[in-house]
Amino acid sequence: MTTILRRLPPGEVTGLRTGARHRLDEAYRPSDLVVLGLGVMIGAGIFSIAGRQAATTAGPGVILSFMIAGIACMLACLCFAEMASAIPSSGSAYTITYVVFGEVWAWIIGWALVLEMQLAAAVVADIWSSFAVRAVTDLGLSVPAPAVTSKVLTVGILLALSALVILGTRIGLRALWIMVTAKLVAIGAVIVVGFLNFDPANLGDFVVDPKPSSAPPDTIIDFVLGTSTTFGWVGVFAAAPAIAFAYIGFDIVATAAEEAADAPRTIPQGMIRSLVVATLIYIGVALVMVGMVPHTAISVDAPLPSGFRQAGAGWMVHVVNVGAVLGLTTVILVLIVGQTRVLFSMARDGLLPRRLAGLSRYRSPARITALIGLIAIGLALFAPLPALEELVVMGTLCAFLAVSAGVLVIRRSRPDLSGDFRAPLHPWVPILSLLAILWLMVNLKVATWASFAVWMAFGLVVYLVYGRRHSLLATPRAATGRGRHRR
Repeated sequence: MTTILRRLPPGEVTGLRTGARHRLDEAYRPSDLVVLGLGVMIGAGIFSIAGRQAATTAGPGVILSFMIAGIACMLACLCFAEMASAIPSSGSAYTITYVVFGEVWAWIIGWALVLEMQLAAAVVADIWSSFAVRAVTDLGLSVPAPAVTSKVLTVGILLALSALVILGTRIGLRALWIMVTAKLVAIGAVIVVGFLNFDPANLGDFVVDPKPSSAPPDTIIDFVLGTSTTFGWVGVFAAAPAIAFAYIGFDIVATAAEEAADAPRTIPQGMIRSLVVATLIYIGVALVMVGMVPHTAISVDAPLPSGFRQAGAGWMVHVVNVGAVLGLTTVILVLIVGQTRVLFSMARDGLLPRRLAGLSRYRSPARITALIGLIAIGLALFAPLPALEELVVMGTLCAFLAVSAGVLVIRRSRPDLSGDFRAPLHPWVPILSLLAILWLMVNLKVATWASFAVWMAFGLVVYLVYGRRHSLLATPRAATGRGRHRR
């Protein structure tokens, strides 16, 4: 038990610039970190999730759902910002857990992050290809064998973005700036045109009367309550977990810690600023969505396009399509970047084969990036992705739990681990963060919990068979850090 709970010495993390670990070149300015966060948080969900949740779960009260989800994520973000400031590392929540709780818990969180980002990249790539095909057909052009074309496009985008990451951070960052700027212009057009067609009467009763759901209970909270209800205040709160999926991604900013200037200060700023901007944008889009048409007339399949058509602004469909394709492209790109940094850290620590932590002549973890791209392609082609989407949220929330609990631990037992940012109102912020995350988790499906348990059990077997014996902390050289110079 002592072996698997061994902790990574803080000096092994905070001494990054001294050569104690592999060094990734400095590339991110403060503004780049905000763009990184917006790149992953603002995807196609901004064009669909508000309408879908308004039509099926919350009505016009979906605006409140966005606020609730935003507050829950901000609580977690404040905790994450403090821990990332104190322990700046490309491993993000994995390394934080390694220092605070020990190796086995670090493996669990790292394994959850692997599930989150790897599956998310495949899911988003699959959605990207569908939007790309729709964008072409909406222009009046025909697409040969749409299903086959969609799969080809999925493979193509994953190969292209993986190659972009392999070519180095700076090249990928330039592309990210261009795409994020373009999609923000598209979103700005959506909000402006939407407000020009806004009708306050469409808001009706802001929180509509609750209705029993015909669907059988499938979430933890449904089984506890013994029923499933939509709309009303229950619907407003029930929509929040699905909406939280859209906000997830600010934590990936922390994976850029080793490549950011003055990381203890700039990483927390990047995380918080990008989440605030994303929240305001999401609320703005949600407001125009439920203001253009009554929630009962919203199309679940294509909420904004159908809304603009009903409002007499059908030309906006093409703007939405372009914004969605660009938005999803940046999401995939940032997910691949974040995934490479987490696996890079795990391999660097010996919990995965150390050869994977090698850097290419472009100063990027090329081997890991190529592996991630190939696995994502396999998942996108053969895995039942729609049934696995919630596992992305589950993996993320698991990491948020560890980080929020970590703030309580280091404030009490490790006051020496203090960065430039500290979460306010301690201990209430981390406690409320834990409660909010648990609330989001119990709103996930029972099947998701079961699948997550299977994944984590498999991960523990991998750790016991390989990671525990090959960990650098299991060797005498780990004590001096000499084992970390290898590239």
